Amino acid sequence: MDPITAAAVAGVALIAKGALESAGQEAGRSGWGGGARLVERLRARFRGDSDAEGALDRVQQSPADEGAQEQLQRLLLAHMLRDREFETDVRRSIDEAVASGAGRAQVNAAVIKNSQVFNEKVEIKGDWNIS
Repeated sequence: MDPITAAAVAGVALIAKGALESAGQEAGRSGWGGGARLVERLRARFRGDSDAEGALDRVQQSPADEGAQEQLQRLLLAHMLRDREFETDVRRSIDEAVASGAGRAQVNAAVIKNSQVFNEKVEIKGDWNIS
């Protein structure tokens, strides 16, 4: 998967995660601020594009809907390919969300599918047994 597509997938995964947490009222506790800024940035960019606005709304209303996520990924990718400055803004928003803790939860294999995943350094302290 190329880096720009990976960014689109990661962005949509953050949006879906934020919508799920908001439904569970965990958003404030998990540092969702960076992800919320991404949603605001996308809303501003998508203004006037009814397909993209609708796709964003569908993911926020039904975050587990894989079809809605895939449609938003395609539309986000198209916008990112048309405007490299927007692509940079999206990547920065994703990096901020991850740095603030919004992206440090479990990795959802259903969202990632066959994507390449780059993880942070893992440190293990204490006794560790592998069976």
